[in-house]
Amino acid sequence: MDTGQQRVKLILTYDPRPDRREDYFQYVLGEFVPRLASEGLAMSDAWHTAYGQYPLRLTGFVAPDMASLERILTSETFRDLEARLQQYVSNYQRRIVPARRGFQF
Repeated sequence: MDTGQQRVKLILTYDPRPDRREDYFQYVLGEFVPRLASEGLAMSDAWHTAYGQYPLRLTGFVAPDMASLERILTSETFRDLEARLQQYVSNYQRRIVPARRGFQF
């Protein structure tokens, strides 16, 4: 059944700090991704830039609709998770786009 609501994707781009590499991996895999999933954001993709002047990481999370994503982004839980992620990365940016198949930047 189509409710007329479009899935949306939260795209995070950043460069992991080399001096915090191990802490970064532990945090992202052990807490950040699982807690976002429990809040309703499903990880859709994760990319590593091997060549070019782009952020080293691009990670996508899908929400069922914009209202759900806005609720998550304004929650204290997300603000805490995002602030902690920024301790391990530089050049952090986030963007919201309509979700579609394939690579999105």
